Order: sequence, then C-alpha cells, then structure tokens
Amino acid sequence: MTEPQIVWLRRDLRLADQPAFAAAAALGPVIPVYVLDDETPKHRRMGAASRWWLHHSLASLSADLAAQGSRLILRRGRAADVLNALAAETCASTVHALRHVEPWWRLAEKDLTNLLDLSLHDGLYLQPPGLLTTGGGTPYKIFTPFKNALFASIDQFDPLPVPELTSPANWPASDSLDSWQLLPTPPDWATGFGAVWTPGSATALARMAEFCDDLGPYRQDREQPSIDGTSRLSPHLHFGEVSPRQLWHSVDGMVGEGPSCFRAELAWRDYAAGLVQQFSDYGARSYRDGYDERLWRDPATDDHAATDLAAWQQGRTGYPIVDAGMRQLWKTGWMHNRVRMIAASFLVKHLLIDWRHGEEWFWDTLVDADYASNATNWQWVAGTGIDSNMFVRIMAPLSQSEKFNAGAYIRHFVPELAGLDDPYIHDPEHFGCRPPGYPKPLIGHREGRERALAAYRLFRG
Repeated sequence: MTEPQIVWLRRDLRLADQPAFAAAAALGPVIPVYVLDDETPKHRRMGAASRWWLHHSLASLSADLAAQGSRLILRRGRAADVLNALAAETCASTVHALRHVEPWWRLAEKDLTNLLDLSLHDGLYLQPPGLLTTGGGTPYKIFTPFKNALFASIDQFDPLPVPELTSPANWPASDSLDSWQLLPTPPDWATGFGAVWTPGSATALARMAEFCDDLGPYRQDREQPSIDGTSRLSPHLHFGEVSPRQLWHSVDGMVGEGPSCFRAELAWRDYAAGLVQQFSDYGARSYRDGYDERLWRDPATDDHAATDLAAWQQGRTGYPIVDAGMRQLWKTGWMHNRVRMIAASFLVKHLLIDWRHGEEWFWDTLVDADYASNATNWQWVAGTGIDSNMFVRIMAPLSQSEKFNAGAYIRHFVPELAGLDDPYIHDPEHFGCRPPGYPKPLIGHREGRERALAAYRLFRG
C-alpha cells in the first residue's frame, strides 16, 4: 500500500483551501494529527479561552473527517518528538503542515526537519510572510506600503476544494478529546461563550457568506459597539476554520468603503505576521524609541498599580465604555474592536501600566488570541511598536463612548448603569448620577492624561 502521509494540524483546522491536506491526499493515505504541545521551548501556553474554542473546533473537525471516512488523531507532548514517534509507528516518512510564524512553532518545525521529511505549505496568510519586500529587498516594517504591495501582488484565484481522503490500512491510537480537559472545570466561567459562539468550519463559512452579502455599511458599522456591525470572524480565522484566501475571494471584485476596509484588515493580519517573523519576541519587547519598564507603574512593586490592574481586568474602572468592554471579554471571550483600542489605551496611558500586562490578559481571555496580531495591536496602541501610534496621542474614553453611540452596549454589559439614558450613561460621575453600586473613576481623564504626559517627558529626559 502507498506510504501514509501525516498532516500536522495547529491553527489550520479545516479541510477546504488547506494546502497541507491537498498535498498529502495527492500522495497517499492521510493521517491527520493534532498535537497538544505545551512543552516545546519558548512555547507560550494557549490561553484558557482559546482552549475552550480549541476543544469545540477539534470536535467539529473530527466530525468533518468522519464524514469523509477519515479520523482525527490526538496526541500530547513535544510536537517534534510526538510526530517522530507517530511516523515510526505508522511507517510514514513525510509530515505535511502549514508554515507558522510563532517562535515556538518555528523551533518545532526546525527540530522536526532534523528527524523527518517535513513538507511545509503556505496557507495561514494571504501571502507567505517575508515574500513581499521593499525596493531595497528588505521585509516591510511600515503597514501602508506593505498593504499597497500586498494588494498589487494578489491575483485572482479559486480556493482549494475539500480533498478526497483515503485512510491508512491501520489507524494509530488517539487520545480522547475529553481527557485533555480543555474546557473549564467547576466553576465554569465559560457559560456565556456557547450563547455567542459555535466553533467549526461550517459555522465559519456560513458566517462568511452572511457577512459578505452586504458590506456596504461595514466601515461605519464596525465602529459602533451597540450594533452587530463587525464580521465576528476573527476566532474562526485564527483557528483556521476559514482561510484568509476564502475571505479575500468572497469579497474579490467588490467596490466601496466597506469591502476596502475589510481587505485592509486582512492585510493588517498579514502585516502582523511579517513583523513576528522578523522579530520573534515582538510579544514581549518594546521596539520603538528605547521604551522599557521605566515608563510604567509596576504592579509587582506598586500596590496602587496592582489594584488598578485588577480593577481594569474586572471591569471596575469607573469608565463605563472600558468596563463594558472588559466585562464583554470575560463573559464572551471577545471584545468589540473599537472598545479594544479604548480599553488598551486606558490601561497603558490613563493607568500607566505596561502594555505587556494587557497583552497577557488578552492572551488568556480572548478566543481569538493571536500572538502576532495581539502583540502588534498592543504595541500600536502603546506607541512602542515599529509602526505605531504615538504615546502622546491619548484616547478620551468618555467622549469616544458618546461619539460611537455605546449607550446600549454599556447597558447590556454594565447592568448597574442600565437605568441611565444618553448622554448620562457615558460619564455618570460628571453628571452626578453615578449609582451607588458603580465604582468611582480610578483617575479623572484630565488627571490621567497629564500624569501620562509627565511620565513620558520624564522618561524621555
């Protein structure tokens, strides 16, 4: 019988437009395997919210494979060692996988290359990270020229269909998904997730079709947290239940601000991956103007900073738009894109707490926590990134709340304020109508802004 081909899955949990599956299926029987790896050096353990999504996504993919007469093999341990052992067990010599940019996966790919024939394919991004270069032949570091080059380089294409899979003569043993205990143990903090999300490729494709059916008002609607104006595709895209090429293809040829905005967001995702490929520690190190810990209040040594960080995490800052976002995050594993920027800016600038504390919290609580995008977004807000906003540009959360009509959003996620009408709900402290059960602001907007600017001036000498 033809030698079996192993397909190593990570953030690519789909069958359609999945080049690793397509290449393996063309060569022989396919053994799909997901390795739960918390052991590879430099590995950042997947956050709790992402593990919830992973459980349900793996269950969905397993069902999709079963419908093809195939199955999903689950193994746990250091990826290179597990795959090498599986290859020996099944008499396979080739492992197919999609190329990843996270530093731990690049290390695992290097280790596996020394053990087996590792066939890496591109399929996580619109273009392979590093493919596009400047006129000087160097990778792009600034977003706008990168976006322009990306748009100019993409030709028309048809995403790959679901391949026909054949099975090996004998299937290797598999862990049971439940034995991995990816879901919360009592108390179950994820009870609200299931009311909002249904992981899996079928849901991702249905959501893609519904969203792309009318992108006309997308550019404006995505800024309004009180309406359902965003794509809500980010966790599906992160786990590879839908490919960026499928999304691009679905809006190809559409004109107008909405489709243009959506394509730019896909480009930003590619841009973030390119930064992490160039700078593997982008999730842990500030990269602009020599920023370091001297600018920030340290929760490890400053009790007031620690109290403020906890209040931010719990949605108890006294700023309604910030609190609504942080409570939405805890309840659903996701936060509206505009509110993410407001909440992040508030932590870094109003509270003067290092962006890495926020990045770590988002990593643990977001179902769409992506190493490259998370790091790039936080560094953009903090002003520490290679291409980022300036630190001295400080968002005004109270006026942002009113500008983007967040009243209904706040009433939904901050029930203490549900009885307040606009404009009072955006700043109940100012209007003298703060309910007794709602906290006072941790710091006034003007005071926080001046403190941040003073700290920045002192930091810059």
